[in-house]
Amino acid sequence: MKLSKSLMVGAVAAICITSAASAQNLRGSAGTSPAHPATYMYDRFAEFLAEESGGSMSLTKIGPEVVSLTQVPDALQSELITVGNLLPLFFPADFQRTNVAGDMALLGRESHAMALAMTEFVVNCAPCQAEFANKGMVFLGAGASDVYLLITTSPVRTADDLQGLRLRSGGAPFSRWAEHFGATPVSIAVGDQFEAMNQGTIDGTMASIVDMLSFRLVDVARYVTEVPLGTYHVTSNFTFSQPAWSGLSADERATVVRAANRANPTLTDRWGFQLPEAARNAVTEAGIEVITPDDALIEASNAFAASDTETRVGADPLAADFAALVEKWTTIVDDLGDDPVALSERAFEEIWANVDLTSYGI
Repeated sequence: MKLSKSLMVGAVAAICITSAASAQNLRGSAGTSPAHPATYMYDRFAEFLAEESGGSMSLTKIGPEVVSLTQVPDALQSELITVGNLLPLFFPADFQRTNVAGDMALLGRESHAMALAMTEFVVNCAPCQAEFANKGMVFLGAGASDVYLLITTSPVRTADDLQGLRLRSGGAPFSRWAEHFGATPVSIAVGDQFEAMNQGTIDGTMASIVDMLSFRLVDVARYVTEVPLGTYHVTSNFTFSQPAWSGLSADERATVVRAANRANPTLTDRWGFQLPEAARNAVTEAGIEVITPDDALIEASNAFAASDTETRVGADPLAADFAALVEKWTTIVDDLGDDPVALSERAFEEIWANVDLTSYGI
């Protein structure tokens, strides 16, 4: 989706007034509504940027009414924004190698591990870096959702209950899972799942429990089945415009990296831990039944996830690299726990301390 010329000119004119006060005022867009975890993350990034720079760098946040998620690439390339929340899965043709990690969604069982594995994967993946460079962008880290589950209008307690269900799918791995169990995956936009469930077009969705609040599924769903499906982790939380990145000194780049590295786990913390608790409370208040499926379904689901992962790993060395990083970071998270501060410190040691910022992204 292209930004209209008049919108862009008006936005730039308004931003320039703010930018004139500071040579290092960055313009950033999460591309999301105020309630979204990415907006929360960008608020934290603004705080961390000011702290890390001693007040010499700041962030002007641009709302989704100016730059939506689908407009982030155009906004970066036009330099309307300096940094934006890019979702590579929205642009599969441009990020084919980066999205190899997205095809491994069923591997997701620990949100922070998936996010940190994604960050280390892209930082050290030459073809992934080339994809960002080809679009004039610089990658500065990822985040992840909670583990997806089933939200439905009919109960799912066993594998047999999945037969013939029409389930909204957010990507190929989830579609493969649905088809394996005899359900029909339906590809619709996440924002359309409420109406589709309300009208009976679909019987449910494979999604984050947070969608109960974010998309008001709490008003149409009747059941939640606790079968772990995987995570959404192919994000580029702080995608920098390459010309703007090149214009920063090495010290300024280091400042931005430190701020982004501190902010990245806050997305996962918000999406994977804070909001799910609130969503589950809403589920309880609405009287929605939470189902623990029989052991046979959980075992079959985990077996399919393992088989699907093995197939991807055997077919693509990049998938093997990502799977190894998930194992590495799962061990680290098991040791450190879910504290975003401790995890950001470890991420800096394991990933960013090894990056030459005089050449990275240049």
